[in-house]
Amino acid sequence: MLQVSRKFEYGLHAVTYLATKGVGRVVTVKEMADEIGFSQEFLSKAMQSLKRAGIATSVQGVKGGYTLGKTMDEITVADIAIAIEGKPHLVRCGVTPDSCEIFSSCHHRGYLNNLQYKIQELLTATTLHSLLDEIKP
Repeated sequence: MLQVSRKFEYGLHAVTYLATKGVGRVVTVKEMADEIGFSQEFLSKAMQSLKRAGIATSVQGVKGGYTLGKTMDEITVADIAIAIEGKPHLVRCGVTPDSCEIFSSCHHRGYLNNLQYKIQELLTATTLHSLLDEIKP
């Protein structure tokens, strides 16, 4: 069935972790990995993707690490997903119709495209700020 990738999961947790630490607070990958319980090596790869997308900013030096690159209202879950995995798609034909041998006769294409649209709509509508509001006790 549908399942998000581990790298996306790491990226989502890392961004929410940075947000909970406060504006401008620099956090190391080791600190994040230890506190969240993730692999430091794998988390580093996710952070590089987030940095390239401008979602996270790296700080060099002895007290270096990462901080959020945008405000919590400017970052959506879709932004994180795209930074980590590229544009999401449920089925091959969502990327290139030529990649599916039954594209022209597929009876489910409309339904699957609608499902993809609704998932993308939810990801785009969910800001980091609203996501953190949902998980507050």
